[in-house]
This record gives sequence, C-alpha cells and structure tokens, in this order.
Amino acid sequence: MSGPTTESCTIGMIRAAAARLDGHVRPTPLLTSPFLDEIAGRRVFVKPECLQHTGSFKFRGGWSAVSALDPTTRARGVIAYSSGNHAQGVALAAQRHGVPCVITMPADAPQLKIANTRALGAEVILYNRTTDDRDALGASVAEERGLTLIKPFDDPQVIAGQGTTGLEIARDANALGLRDADILVCCGGGGLSSGIALACATEAPTLRVRPVEPDGFDDVKRSLAAGEIRSNPPGAASICDAIVTPRPGDLTFPILKRLCGPGLSVTEAEVLHAMAQAFLRLKLVVEPGGAVALAAALSRPDEITGDAVIVTLSGGNVDPAVFARALSTLP
Repeated sequence: MSGPTTESCTIGMIRAAAARLDGHVRPTPLLTSPFLDEIAGRRVFVKPECLQHTGSFKFRGGWSAVSALDPTTRARGVIAYSSGNHAQGVALAAQRHGVPCVITMPADAPQLKIANTRALGAEVILYNRTTDDRDALGASVAEERGLTLIKPFDDPQVIAGQGTTGLEIARDANALGLRDADILVCCGGGGLSSGIALACATEAPTLRVRPVEPDGFDDVKRSLAAGEIRSNPPGAASICDAIVTPRPGDLTFPILKRLCGPGLSVTEAEVLHAMAQAFLRLKLVVEPGGAVALAAALSRPDEITGDAVIVTLSGGNVDPAVFARALSTLP
C-alpha cells in the first residue's frame, strides 16, 4: 500500500537521510545459504545489519538524526536512552561530528554494549530498567545540560535513517526479481520496521513487511491485531534485550498499522537456534534480538507466504556467554 500520508516520516526524508549517510554508512548485501533455504522451505535472503558500524542498523538512525541537526544545536551535544545498540549508533555519530554525547542505559544491559558505548566517547548514566522512568530521566538530563534528545525509535529522523535499510533491500530485491516476498524485520519500538515499510511501499510495493518479536514481548503483533496500541507488562526480562520495549511508538505505530502485514513472535529456543544457524551457515555473529526474524523464517514457515523471504539480522552485539549458549544448541 502507498499513497499520500500525514505521517511524521516520509519517503522524501528517507532519501534525504540516504544522501547524508552516503560515504558514512556501510551498505549491506542480501546473503543466501542453501542450508537455510532447506530449513525454511523457501529461498531465504538475509540482510546482515550485524555487519553495520557499531554492530547494528542503529548507526543509520543515529547518523541521520545527528547530521540533520543545525550546526549550533548539534554543537551543544546530544543525549539518547538505549539498552545498547542505539546508544552506540548515536555515540559514534556524535564522536564523528565532534560533539558531546550522553547515553542513559539500563544497568542490566549487556556489559559489552555498556563498555563499547563508553569507548566511543559517550558519558554513560545507568538506570534501573524496572523502577526508573527512562523517558523522564532522558528529558531531565537533556533540559539540565541543553542537549538534544534523540529517541531510539519515535523520532522522524531516526525512522528516516533506519528506512535507508529499506532502500537497499528494495534495490537488491528488484535486481533479483523478487516480487512476492515477506520482509521479516526484528522489531522493538518499530523504527526499523516502519522505516523499511515506508521505503518499500514506494520502491518495492509488492513486498510486505512483517514485524517479528520475542514471545511475551509481542506488543507490536498484538497492537496490529487489535488496530490500536497494546503494551507489554512491566518487569519481565528476555534474552532479546535489544528489542524489549514497553509498547510501539506513537510515531511508528500508525506507519506499521498502514503498511505492515501481521506480526510474528518466536520462542527463546527458536532464537538461539537461529543464532547458531547464522553462525554455522553464514559465519555471522548475531545477538538474540537481532535473530528473531531469522528464527521466524526457520521455525514458522507455515505463517509466511511466498516462495522467498527476506530477513533482517539487525544486530550482532552479543555477550560471549549468551553466544556460547546459542552454539551449544548445535548437534
């Protein structure tokens, strides 16, 4: 579906973000493996954003948002809240623009992500995911220090940056002659899913985006089914920390509702299996949240239509112990 829209992000903004990202982002290909095709029962095309700068697609949105600021505002610095991937994306974008960066992160985020964010020059403020309000904390620090808050998904320029992933998918899918295929997208708040959906609605309108989430944290899936926003219960935990969000975004959900097919959800066991298969068949390291889309392709073939499926691997920032757990599932 496509047509006029009053949404906060547009195809024009995505194309403008692509121009600003040119020469800074790492374009990622569509990879294939006959072994994955056999497991899935159809052709599988994998978009490995785990190979992106900072190890996830989030660099796209971070660079888009930071580069879109006017120079005076940008020079004062930026702040973001994130469990790790958005943090690193914004931190690297800020570092390369030479501006200050503060990141608020949950204290239980993977240590690798916390360490990497600090290594990129950002000041890290830790908070309790269960008891603290990250939105309020981020807004408070931003006001106190005169920083610009860059939200992880509910920001038009962040959505635009993530949408550049969709431009690449559409280009490569069109070159391959892919017409009838679902695009399975790892989904938290919906920035990547909505950005890809907006891009493909114009550039590859026969492809259908479908958000994928972990079981128990399927707020987008339930929201799409209900036609209105549904939330996850607070306090629960998942190995898919990168995509555990309270609810879909106010900016992202209208896009998802208009353009996406039904959501999918997968178990932690299916996620660990997908991580192991990505390593075994594609030699890729993928974090749990970045593997949910592949897990759906491999484990839920009856819920997918078409003779091909396009899958995002959205991130690869995984702690060694969790990755070893995934590899232990191999026979």
